[in-house]
Amino acid sequence: MKNLWKLSLLALVTLFCSCDREAQIITSVEPVADGEWQCFRKEFCLIRGSGVSLKIAADTKYWLYVNGELVVREGGLKRGPNPTDSYCDVFQDVPNLKCGRNRVAVLVQYYGRNSFSHKPTAQPGLWFEMNCALGKVVSDKSWKATRYDAFWAPVDENPKGPKQYRLAGANVGYDARKAVDFASADFDDSVWSDAVEVSREAAEWGDFVDRPIPQWRWSELREYQGQTINSEGAIECALPYNAHVTPYIRLKANGGEKIIICTDDYWIGEARSFKTEYIAKAGEQEFETPIWANGHSVLYYVPQGVEVLDVKYRESGYDSDFVGSFECDNEFCNKLWQKAARTLYVTMRDNYMDCPDRERAQWWGDAVVELGEVGYLFDERAHLLTRKAILELMNWQQPNGVIASPVPGWYKSELPCQMLASVGYYGFQTYYMLTGDSQTIADIYPRVRKYLFEVWEPQNSGLVKTRRGGWYWGDWGKNIDKPALQQCWYALALKGFAQMARTTGHRSDAMMAEQIYDKMRYSFNSSYWNEELQHYKSAGYKDVPDDRVQAMAVLAGLVPQERYETMRQFFATYYNASPYMEKYVLEALCVMGYYEDALKRMEQRFGTMVAAPHTTLWEGWEYTGGKGMKYKSGNGTYNHAWSGGGLTILSQYIAGIEPLKPQFEQFRVCPNLGTLNRVKCVVPTVFGSINMAAQKVDNSLNITLTVPAGTTAQVVAPQGYTTLTCSGNRGSELTLSQGQYCITATK
Repeated sequence: MKNLWKLSLLALVTLFCSCDREAQIITSVEPVADGEWQCFRKEFCLIRGSGVSLKIAADTKYWLYVNGELVVREGGLKRGPNPTDSYCDVFQDVPNLKCGRNRVAVLVQYYGRNSFSHKPTAQPGLWFEMNCALGKVVSDKSWKATRYDAFWAPVDENPKGPKQYRLAGANVGYDARKAVDFASADFDDSVWSDAVEVSREAAEWGDFVDRPIPQWRWSELREYQGQTINSEGAIECALPYNAHVTPYIRLKANGGEKIIICTDDYWIGEARSFKTEYIAKAGEQEFETPIWANGHSVLYYVPQGVEVLDVKYRESGYDSDFVGSFECDNEFCNKLWQKAARTLYVTMRDNYMDCPDRERAQWWGDAVVELGEVGYLFDERAHLLTRKAILELMNWQQPNGVIASPVPGWYKSELPCQMLASVGYYGFQTYYMLTGDSQTIADIYPRVRKYLFEVWEPQNSGLVKTRRGGWYWGDWGKNIDKPALQQCWYALALKGFAQMARTTGHRSDAMMAEQIYDKMRYSFNSSYWNEELQHYKSAGYKDVPDDRVQAMAVLAGLVPQERYETMRQFFATYYNASPYMEKYVLEALCVMGYYEDALKRMEQRFGTMVAAPHTTLWEGWEYTGGKGMKYKSGNGTYNHAWSGGGLTILSQYIAGIEPLKPQFEQFRVCPNLGTLNRVKCVVPTVFGSINMAAQKVDNSLNITLTVPAGTTAQVVAPQGYTTLTCSGNRGSELTLSQGQYCITATK
């Protein structure tokens, strides 16, 4: 009898798992429109439940159930790694599988429309390839498939503006009266049609690229911070901070009532974000919306006749730990750093986002600010998102060499200043310094070279020919001297490229870039410095002097030191930069050594934003209150990645910790506290955390420092101090290896 059972099991294994076919893209017989959903099911047997690997892809997002249990929540990534290919998820083990008979079910949401962050395929569907002990299970016509009509995509009513065209996803409608328990192991799918196979060519899925970032981090269901009934009669539930959430509700209804669920960010900008419409069945029931939204509160619009029994939420986000920190005796600085950290985290998911509510787009001006912050905040898993972003940007490069953002997506306008920021010193070179990933730099190097020296046209003078690109944009607001600004960004791109060239062994390219830069430094000062007005400007520029140009000229190394005091007075007079470019103004002040000025201007500029009740930073300087923000140019959202540059300023310049070699293998420590009396800072590295604390005591500065194993610290006497003393060693600079140190800086 025992042998008979084994033979039967082997027969089942042969029937279900010994498959020589390649996995196919499968879809349902019923047509699937934008925002609609599909279900897929498959039954198979395994000789053992462990040691199983899986590759799975969907257009666009999927939920995987194994033997009735949800094992992958919101799998998949928006497309794509390049204009033609797709991402697939890879699992080295699949939870809840067992020896013998197994059933998998997959729920798939199809976005179906081009957006600022996604390029759809021609065919919604699923691709599944699971390797087992004696074969593999693949997606093919033996699967069952159906369009899941319990879901639909509600149309947004927005009489005051256009419908949402920036976001790839759709609102979710769910009719509980049409729901079936499709994921149950015992569900009878015999009435479903066989899946339809679609060729990869016809589906336009391209090749599969393994998911380069972790699966999302998910919490258990959590209680809200509090509940109120707002002026519209909605149950408004407070979140502890701006977060990615999937709201949950348990209720009792007669059946047919519609509950609307959204966050306070639903009204952001000139178009709506995401909402869920739930139509109740009769009796007691529970529902958790499958799509995430973000905000500071969740709103439940519940009609009469519905009894709400419970409301909760589940938080999700990028799977990386908060490691870095900053704390000082100035509460404004503490709050700014914390809000920047929260803003960064909630703008990370499939890609770096400008904002998680209005468009979720990987604009590279924003991404450059974000990837720099990551180095002072998260563990090394966060750098994988930067690598993904870099490869996407360069893999989407056009045949003529032009690069554009946001990518992925349909929007292909080159913003020249943003593109120069991306490929240069603050973008790709910063990534290398934070990670030591020379292979990625080598992979994209030829394409960066093509962009800088074939798309852009350096002149004999060293200055570069101005490019309008697809969008001649330098920053939000007025008084932008774009020609001069482009020269500065190009100079910084040259500096970054020269370092990348040396990293990858292209010494002659490095020398070429350095020679152009040397010419540029001379020509910029002779062509753009206005002696009468005492600032840099383009010949035809007649508006208010541009603080952005002066800042970028300082950072690019184009400004002679004898003009620093003039620049200092300039930055005390002119305030044009948006929160995005303000980071570079503050950094310029620090580079010139005016730390007190930088802290003062930081508080002047970000004071209102930091004092506001929001846990995140705004896109623009103005906030009008109420539901969301009044949309103006640059004032669109109150959670915007590009406003977080102050985090980097405080950790890198005020705490004074920055890498001298990749991965902080060698790092500089030079705390310049300015008006502060004490600072504590933690910086994550692959070697362990750098811990530094500095405190003023009379005429001295006492510094404690932990140097991780495998690293070396170069401690430099801060501004205003001449001598460092540590364990009997004295000097203006000290080199310290692994250990814990007490250092005294004296004047």
